[in-house]
Amino acid sequence: MLSENKLTKLLGIKYPIIQGGMAGVSESKLVSAVSNAGGLGVIGCGFFPPSWLEEEIKKTKNLTDKPFGVNLFMRNPGVAELIKIIIKYQVPAVFTGGGNPLPVLPYLQAAGIKIIPVVALSRLAKKMEDNGADAVVAEGMESGGHIGETSTFTLIPQAKAALKGMPLIAAGGIYDGKTAAAAFLLGADGIQMGTRFLASKECQIHENYKKKVIEATEEDITVVARFTGYPVRVINNEFAKKTRKFEEKNPFPEEVKAENFAGSRALAGNVEEIPLLCGLCAGGIKEIKSCQEIIEEIAKELGKLS
Repeated sequence: MLSENKLTKLLGIKYPIIQGGMAGVSESKLVSAVSNAGGLGVIGCGFFPPSWLEEEIKKTKNLTDKPFGVNLFMRNPGVAELIKIIIKYQVPAVFTGGGNPLPVLPYLQAAGIKIIPVVALSRLAKKMEDNGADAVVAEGMESGGHIGETSTFTLIPQAKAALKGMPLIAAGGIYDGKTAAAAFLLGADGIQMGTRFLASKECQIHENYKKKVIEATEEDITVVARFTGYPVRVINNEFAKKTRKFEEKNPFPEEVKAENFAGSRALAGNVEEIPLLCGLCAGGIKEIKSCQEIIEEIAKELGKLS
């Protein structure tokens, strides 16, 4: 599964393991640690401005000479300027989410940058392939943050069947060697993990946030803001409870600002008043490890199945 892999060839990485781009979470320290360990680290832009992204790219380049990527949240009003920064620094790969990436594909393609949209439906995976994307992340509803309605277990084989040969990256509920192996058996060419890297030594989030992740069970993880059309999976806390209370007032969807869930307050120690974006797999994560340890453990398990 790890040798002669078309995803590793495409991205120039050792292992077909991608770190999900998490706004306010995946910055230079985490991103470079993942890339240095043989995976692909990804900077999460969220609603941050171009100046922030430029600084993070510079920091990342100082910390690693390995490939890394940037995740573009398409609802960021400054997407056009963010793309200029990405092209200026020739970031190897761009992941997109939170909106339609098709209008920006030609600019990234012309610059020779790999384009990997994140989708929640097999139909959209095919559409991305038809429009020249280099790979696609099929993300099941088990993931943290913004989610779709299809489970990883059903999405991956259906997306695989819809594609003609473009590399398929599985995401949602993957956190160790066994869940990674299951994704490959379902047809994936690589995996993407976000929640597992929340509980890593290099992740910049507050230690209180990490503690919440490793203590969480599936019963502690909930979904809020469904009525907006952009549901978000989080660890249940006062913030989540207040959001559900607000929903009971039947507000207009636009009254719930997407910025509130962008993870930009992940450094805060008061973990009751911030969105604790987290996937269902947190129930299986019981220890904080280095990115190197996380990736090597998964690679070892996948190697047994090669």
